[in-house]
Amino acid sequence: MATKKEKRLNISRQIKFKSALNGFEKLVEHIAAQKKDERAGLFVRKEDVIDYDKFYAAVQELFGPEVKNQDVKCFYRKLCNNPDAPMDWCEIFGYFSSEEDALASQLDEENLIFLVSRKQRVVISGSRRRDVIKCIVKIPQLDLLIAASQKGLITVFNSQMRVHTSTNVTDTSWITGCDYLAQLKRIVATTERTIIVWDYKAQGNSQESYFVIKPMDHCLLCVCVVSLPDHLCRDDILLGDDGGFVNKFTVNSDDFGLKQAKSKKKSQNQILDSKNFKSVKRKLHNDWVMKIRYISALNCFGSCSLDSVHSLVLESLKRLEDNLPVREFSMPRGANTFCYCVKANVIVTGGEDKVLRLWHPNISTKPVGKLVGHMFSITEIVTNEKDQLVISLSSAKVFRVWDIQTLSLLQVFHDSQGGPGDMQIYSMIYDANHGMLITGSSVIDMYPLTRMIQDTKQIPHTHEREINVMLYNKYFHQVLTICSESIIKVWELETGLQIYQILDPHGFNVELTSAAIDESGFLFATGAYNGTVKIWDFGSGQEMKVLPEGKDWKEEEHWLKRLIFLKAQGKQQHLVLALERNGRIKMIQLRSEEKP
Repeated sequence: MATKKEKRLNISRQIKFKSALNGFEKLVEHIAAQKKDERAGLFVRKEDVIDYDKFYAAVQELFGPEVKNQDVKCFYRKLCNNPDAPMDWCEIFGYFSSEEDALASQLDEENLIFLVSRKQRVVISGSRRRDVIKCIVKIPQLDLLIAASQKGLITVFNSQMRVHTSTNVTDTSWITGCDYLAQLKRIVATTERTIIVWDYKAQGNSQESYFVIKPMDHCLLCVCVVSLPDHLCRDDILLGDDGGFVNKFTVNSDDFGLKQAKSKKKSQNQILDSKNFKSVKRKLHNDWVMKIRYISALNCFGSCSLDSVHSLVLESLKRLEDNLPVREFSMPRGANTFCYCVKANVIVTGGEDKVLRLWHPNISTKPVGKLVGHMFSITEIVTNEKDQLVISLSSAKVFRVWDIQTLSLLQVFHDSQGGPGDMQIYSMIYDANHGMLITGSSVIDMYPLTRMIQDTKQIPHTHEREINVMLYNKYFHQVLTICSESIIKVWELETGLQIYQILDPHGFNVELTSAAIDESGFLFATGAYNGTVKIWDFGSGQEMKVLPEGKDWKEEEHWLKRLIFLKAQGKQQHLVLALERNGRIKMIQLRSEEKP
């Protein structure tokens, strides 16, 4: 009788366990589909999202309290990092098929968040001896990156990390920070005693000119711009100084545009009196203001300091104009840096005590979590919102990558390159557009996300932007592609290798809208939205002929929709039929010995 009961009990246990496994498989499939949708940029309703807490609760309900929190965390992290990878239910209990598999799961390069072995380095030419990158700012809407060096070189990079433009600030003080004025479309930088406003789009000699606002009451240490879309032709600049003050400067387009128009010498730098600008300031800290940010999602600004009592202040801009109490967060030895995670709704701080603290924005009495592991003071913190990661950097150039949902450590790596003079990393950002961690020291280093590299291995990634034109040259067996960023690329059809590329073929920021290959396959023509036409040698990519823009042409009036090569009577002649968006058809005759 006992054996029969045991058999029945075992059978019922097996049925129950199989049912639990089926439920677990469905749960894993649901999370994998959710992560794929998130990476694809698809909208996922909050009530449908299964975060770690829900996953852990569901696993405990299926398998009971025997499952350990740490094992579930590892399984959940692996699933989130690679939803397509095969999953074994044994791992939820901490078992692997072999020791090698367990070790491989920890050391496999595919499980790393950032692929350090694929690091790229950019050395800025023109920077002075022993100069360092003091500040890096990303402009997501323009896909531009601004880098400001300590000794005055401000450089703007395009999406391909090629220098778009640069200027040298000839100030005796060092640069301490920079940002982008979204409304005025200019770059603002701070030195220890002045504010610099530079029109990076200016041409010719005026490109080297900038406005200098001075004097300042204290030494400026950090800067950020308040991004408010309803403020037309006006930007608010927040400044932190060594006196513990937070200053708000308001700048208008009239302060710079009209003055520059009246100036006879456009290449001469102009000095403006700071007293003529609307400004307010308030002392919020008893020590240096180390970092200042405006958090649009919370409609407030944050500033941190080495002050142990007033370490972090999070408050509305209105509080700068009065003496009402402000939200203060206290931590031992203050805070060097902080950042805000929008999805998780937490503020992460770090400083000299080597501890990362997570705070709810409305609860300043006690942190909701702590992350411990750094052996040296924390200097920078950034977030990857899409993957819910926090990346922290210590003064010893050790990076730690954390999962903000599970509060677990995912990766540790160290920047071991450089001599004693290159020890410090002064700035760090995460570029969400390209999935890249970017740091600034004496050089700019870029660490790509592992999944970005894996994606390029699986599917050839030809352009960063959508492709406007794709043509096949049957004589060369090559493919020509043009993206909306106006980059021409020619590819070998059989191997997929890139032969050459042409950047900004019709000039900077001029979008190409059409192209055609002639019958022989030796030439191709490109047309742009401004009506310009160019003829190129297909084999080498060399420019041969140009039909320039007319003097009285209005913008987009002669937008070229299509180009067609026609047969010409002479060998040295080429006829191109051009269709404009306004309905006109042009016949363009090209001879090798003259311009069109």
